[in-house]
Amino acid sequence: MKLDLRSAWAAKVLVGDGAMGTFLYQKGFPVGISYEELNLTSPEVIEEVHRSYIEAGAELLESNTYSANYDKLSKFGLESKVEEINRAGIRIARKAAGSTGYVVGAVGSIRAGKRASLSASELKKYFGQQIGAMLEEDVDGILLETFYDLEELHLALRTARKLSNLPVICQFAVDETAMTMDGLTLPEAFRILEDDGADVIGFNCRTGPIGIKRALRTLQGKLTLPVSVYPNAGMADYVDGHYKYGASPEYFGEMASTFADMGCRIIGGCCGTTPQHIAEISAALTGYEPLPLPEPLPREKISVRIQESLAEDSFADGGEPTLIDLVKERHTVIVELDPPRDLDISKFMKGAEALRRAGADALTLADNSLAVTRMCNMALGSLVQQKTGLRPLVHIACRDRNLIGTQSHLMGLDALRIDHVLAVTGDPARFGDLPGSSSVYDLTSFEIIRMIKQLNDGIAFSGKALKQKAKFVTGAAFNPNVKHLGKAIERLEKKIAFGADYIMTQPVYDKELIHTIANSTAHLNIPIFIGIMPLASGRNAEYLHNEVPGIQLSEEVRSRMKGLEGEAGRAEGVAIAKELLDAATERFNGIYLMTPFMFYDMSVQLMEHVWAKSGRQLSPLFR
Repeated sequence: MKLDLRSAWAAKVLVGDGAMGTFLYQKGFPVGISYEELNLTSPEVIEEVHRSYIEAGAELLESNTYSANYDKLSKFGLESKVEEINRAGIRIARKAAGSTGYVVGAVGSIRAGKRASLSASELKKYFGQQIGAMLEEDVDGILLETFYDLEELHLALRTARKLSNLPVICQFAVDETAMTMDGLTLPEAFRILEDDGADVIGFNCRTGPIGIKRALRTLQGKLTLPVSVYPNAGMADYVDGHYKYGASPEYFGEMASTFADMGCRIIGGCCGTTPQHIAEISAALTGYEPLPLPEPLPREKISVRIQESLAEDSFADGGEPTLIDLVKERHTVIVELDPPRDLDISKFMKGAEALRRAGADALTLADNSLAVTRMCNMALGSLVQQKTGLRPLVHIACRDRNLIGTQSHLMGLDALRIDHVLAVTGDPARFGDLPGSSSVYDLTSFEIIRMIKQLNDGIAFSGKALKQKAKFVTGAAFNPNVKHLGKAIERLEKKIAFGADYIMTQPVYDKELIHTIANSTAHLNIPIFIGIMPLASGRNAEYLHNEVPGIQLSEEVRSRMKGLEGEAGRAEGVAIAKELLDAATERFNGIYLMTPFMFYDMSVQLMEHVWAKSGRQLSPLFR
């Protein structure tokens, strides 16, 4: 009689199966389709893959359901078939496993390390829908695999536990850093999972056997649960248009014995592995007698990393005052000057110098705003810092860089000592001057803020400890020009919860709205820089009001600017902006001036107006 799954891994080391997706790719199924849909359209193909692993010696099969959740299937128009695809996946695996094999329902991460902006309630709903469908079939347990952060895996585990008492295997995708992407050590993360009902903890994907072996070493002497490992067949290489993996089946056989000696009770393979790899694992474990599972350890307090706000301690430590330090004491002005769209930076640098002399506290540089290609703001920011001494504040858009590029960019900014940044989503590429380019959006603006704070804590996005901490002061954008201001403030509160140190608003063209913003944000504990952008002409006013997202002009302002062009338009634009500044400086210390069309003399006039009202006397160094 077949033992239940918990008894099975207590008695022996179980041989898991190998890859499904990369094996289907090797069989000619292209990247970019839903492999899970094959449960319905080509069930015989999926059964053949499962049977090949059983014949190689696998005792535990994963269903072909890794990405069979609402969010992933919706990308293929298959969201209405979540239950059908998952139930079919379990039935196919059960048929292949026969009466002696075990079947676990595979549930993959939805965020997949990107920390997509899905709410906890959405994630619970999607996990619940997928796992609930699996439980309607003859499944022996649930496998939660390839999770990057504890937060999502913990949520998936709790969802599974509410639905069933079947065994649940929890697996992280980690590299040699041996930390989760949200910054916890593996012993910390696994203790939390154990407390909430995980039966097995382990690793799969992202790295080969050596990387997983290193991660396992961090757990030795701290484990009370069985461990599972499903390494990749080394790193993928792209050769002649095809992905190939280098780790041989024989190597996997050798490593299987090592993993078993380290206490693993389920050993299989992930990306790049084949039935030949599983056959070698099975042969290596034939007759293997595992040691008893460890006894539970005394509970220790789990450490929690608390991110400290740089804005609170940088000046106290004797360094140069940050914008946050300054704005607490006096009116502080940030001025935006757009990087040029060509290779000539002479006018830009002349404008930066003029703004410095006028007393700007920082020069802020957008990151290809409106998806229009401009010169790199990091390079210009460094030049501004070197040649004028003016503090650069660079925007970082989610649109143009993936996770790798974003961290690389931030590391470069830190090396250049550009420590003030603004996290923004970025306008979609299709609306810019290169509409055929791709919008990346690996991260949301919330997540960039969180990741920057992680760098301040000395932790890379991957969870790897860095040799020093960054010192970023991180801003977030706020659009108050909306119908429901309360909802916009709720979104703002979320950004503050993620770690924003200050706020910069979209341009405001209504004095009453400035007072409404002040009243509605009085409960917030970080400074707000109110955006003021002088209008250059009547046409400029109509374009901004009708065509630029996030900008809305009052009827009074549109009427005053109507028909004005050239110097007359700019003069009226400055006059309107001064009136708005009078209202803004009554309620806010932070002012964010946006320079239109490189007319930096308009921003100079507005700064002079602010300093005259506030009584600030500029040092001769500004002249």
